[in-house]
Amino acid sequence: MKHLFYATMVAVGLALTGPDTADAATSVELIRRIQGVGNEGAGHGPAISAVKELSQAPVTTLPEILRAFDTASPLAANWLCGTFETIADRALKQKQLDGRTLEAFVVERKNNAVARRLAYEWLLKVDPTAADRLIPGMLQDASAEFRRDAVARLLTAGTKQLEDGAKEDGAKTLKQALLGAVDDDQVKAIVKPLRDLGETIDLQKHFGFVTHWKLIGPFDNTATKGFDVAYPPEKELKFDAKYRGKDDEVAWTEFATDDEYGTVNLAKALAPHKGAITYATAEFQSPAAQSVEIRLGTPNAWKLWINGELAFARDEYHRGASLDQYKVPVKLQAGRNVLLLKVCQNEQTEEWAQDWKYQLRVCTKSGSAVLSTGVTTSQRNTGDVRVAREGR
Repeated sequence: MKHLFYATMVAVGLALTGPDTADAATSVELIRRIQGVGNEGAGHGPAISAVKELSQAPVTTLPEILRAFDTASPLAANWLCGTFETIADRALKQKQLDGRTLEAFVVERKNNAVARRLAYEWLLKVDPTAADRLIPGMLQDASAEFRRDAVARLLTAGTKQLEDGAKEDGAKTLKQALLGAVDDDQVKAIVKPLRDLGETIDLQKHFGFVTHWKLIGPFDNTATKGFDVAYPPEKELKFDAKYRGKDDEVAWTEFATDDEYGTVNLAKALAPHKGAITYATAEFQSPAAQSVEIRLGTPNAWKLWINGELAFARDEYHRGASLDQYKVPVKLQAGRNVLLLKVCQNEQTEEWAQDWKYQLRVCTKSGSAVLSTGVTTSQRNTGDVRVAREGR
């Protein structure tokens, strides 16, 4: 793992040698100072001093530093990484780095993912065999990095089995790899040989895409003025209502996409309007209250509400679209949850500015699909469902 180091890290004397004690303050206080560093420069002075002192602490301080990642900002985490590595490097040279302590931290999945990875990399310096022992059991790990390592091993093994003519074994291994795969490149590398073998793979379900929606539009977005206008769907969700749209009366319609990456192409679902806004809503049934990520890909400006609360907004057009382009952490309530998405198209006429589409999925922080349970309203009312195909 590559860590970002700042010039100040050099200035505080990370290469200094000295007694294995933190003389000026306890390690807890020193860590607190490091955690207090701010992105605008606030707290840098005390943090520099704290890093210098903490870097001389004994190896027994390493678990405290790792636990501090739980409440550290990204910038503070960088400083903690540098401090950890200074102490760990000195301990390794003195043959005092305890692999058992590091491994115990790595295998506890509740620990901070960045801290676990840091501990793992230093564990390998003490015990290179740890990878063979730990990674196979991390296929469903909370850390996307560890999952990727586990998937990569199975992908390599399955590919080798297929090359050796063991098609049944190879397919079994690749199916196992797919259970943990969350990165699109790995998923594609797994799915292709499986499909070549005649296997049916449901990528909509694998990624957790929401595919059944109710749509209404277009509403006016001339001169991009509609982004901040609260049109009726932001005030009420009455599916039998009709409203004045940009050019004419508009009403809700059912729409489903069979694009395997969940893309909803609004230019095809409605019409290729310009200077326009469409609202899309869907229900998500959650078996319990839970924290998830809503991951969205769109080249358009957008707003997202969960159960009537604004979760995120982005007033930017045509920067491109990709899988998991935006990650929005939200909390779902047990039972019915209502997603409302506002997708805005501007008036640019260039060919590359014609895309008016989105894809949305629900997943864990590590990228594993979180699926709606039961039957949603959109899935029940299938009489007026139109299905669009969007190539990828």
